[in-house]
Amino acid sequence: MPRQQSDHMTQLTLRLPDDLLARLKAAARALRQSVNGLATAVLGAAIDPSYAGDEVLALRERLARAGLSMVPTPGRHRRPDPVALRRARVAAGRGRPLSRLVGEGRT
Repeated sequence: MPRQQSDHMTQLTLRLPDDLLARLKAAARALRQSVNGLATAVLGAAIDPSYAGDEVLALRERLARAGLSMVPTPGRHRRPDPVALRRARVAAGRGRPLSRLVGEGRT
C-alpha cells in the first residue's frame, strides 16, 4: 500500500529525453493519471520499498538494496543417474524413523 503523501510539496525540474517524456505521458494517459502523479509514484517506488505495491515487491526491493537479490538463470540440469538415485533411496530408508526420534525426545 503506498504511503501517504505529506502536505508539503516541492517543485522539481527534470531534463528528460524526448522519447522518455513521450512514454511517460502515454503511460499516464493509459493509467488515467497525471504525468506528475505517475512520475511521483515511479520515483517513490524506486527509492522506497513501501511504494512497491505489495509485500513481495517490497521484499524484493529491500533485498536488492541490500545486494542480496538473486536472479534465477535458466540452465540445463542433468537428471540424476537412476542407479545412484536408487542407492540413495535405499540408504535413506535404513535410518531411524522420525516418529521414533520424536517419541524418544518426549520421554
